[in-house]
Formats: sequence, structure tokens, C-alpha cells
Amino acid sequence: MPSKISRRAVVQSGLIAGAFIPVLGLIGNSAAAAALPALDPGDPTAKALGFVTDTTKVDAAANPTHKPTQKCGTCAQFQGKAGDATGGCNIFVGHSVPQGGWCKVWAAKPA
Repeated sequence: MPSKISRRAVVQSGLIAGAFIPVLGLIGNSAAAAALPALDPGDPTAKALGFVTDTTKVDAAANPTHKPTQKCGTCAQFQGKAGDATGGCNIFVGHSVPQGGWCKVWAAKPA
């Protein structure tokens, strides 16, 4: 004799499954960020935007508005967490950038 599935059981299962979807997304994003290859400073886009892996090595003559406190880690485009050594970047999609790097697109994170 076939068992009947109640409407309550279907709704409960749907709510439980719905609660796990965001968790799976967070796990997937963390793994994807860790797998990003480092941005090569010789990349044409990186060169065009004056990207350097160390903000202390920025050419002051070519970038007069640069300040030593400007780093990828403090940029609004940086997708890593505050303690991460590297993280994704909205400008250099598909690559990771070092927290201490810099490029001409640097913009302060909103407070």
C-alpha cells in the first residue's frame, strides 16, 4: 500500500532545503575565491591601470594622487576579507590581487 505524503511534510522539506541554499552558495564562493590565479602585473589590463603588487613601489611621478595608505585591501573593489592575503577584484575579474597591491582604480571602501 503506497504511503501518502502530507502537504505539511512537503512544505517543511521545502523550507529546510531553502535554508541550505545560501549556505551552499557561501561555501562555493569561498572555494572559488581561493582558486583564483594571481594577477600578473604584465597583463595588458594591469599595465594600463598601473597595477603593482606592492603599494610602496608605485611611481609617484606617474601617479601623483597615490597615497601610501591606498592598498587593494582598503579598496571598494577588493572582494577578500580584511585578514586575507589575497582576494578577488571587481576590476580584474577571474584573478586575485594581493592585499598590499594598488592600481589607478583604487576607491575607498564606504564606511
